[in-house]
Amino acid sequence: MTDARPPRLLFVCLGNICRSPTAEGVMRALAKRDGVVLELDSAGTGAWHIGEPPDRRMQAAARAAGYDFSDLRARQAVAEDFDRFDLILAMDEENVAALERLRPAGNDTPVRLMLSHGTSGRREVPDPYYDGGFDAVLRMIEEAAEGLLAQLRKER
Repeated sequence: MTDARPPRLLFVCLGNICRSPTAEGVMRALAKRDGVVLELDSAGTGAWHIGEPPDRRMQAAARAAGYDFSDLRARQAVAEDFDRFDLILAMDEENVAALERLRPAGNDTPVRLMLSHGTSGRREVPDPYYDGGFDAVLRMIEEAAEGLLAQLRKER
C-alpha cells in the first residue's frame, strides 16, 4: 500500500447490516477526523439483506456515539472484491473462511480479522444481531479502527 492512490479497504461480516457497516462508518469518521484519504466499502458473505440499510439497533448505538451510516446499503461480497481492495477485514473466522472460498486462484489480497488491529486480545467481533450488545460491538470496532488507522499512517 505504498503507491499514490488511497488504500482500499473492505469490511466483511455475515449479512452486512451490523458489524461491517459499523466498521465502514467508524473508519470513515476516523479517517475524516485525521485527514486520511481511504476508499472504504463493506459487504456480507450472505445474501439475506442485500439492499437493506444497517440494522436499526446498530444505527441507534452508532448515533448515540456520534456516527451516522444510515446511507449505507448491504451488498454481498464477490470474487472481484479481491482485485478491487488492498485489504479485506473480516469480523470473525466464519467470514474469513467464506472469503477464502470466494478468493480467485492466484490472488494474494490479505484477509485479516478486524480485531487483529486492536489491543483487546479478542479475535472476533461478536454478531449482535440475535444476542444484542450493539454498544460493546461498536466500542470493539472503534478501538480496532484506531489501530488500523495508525498502521495505515505508518505504511504511507
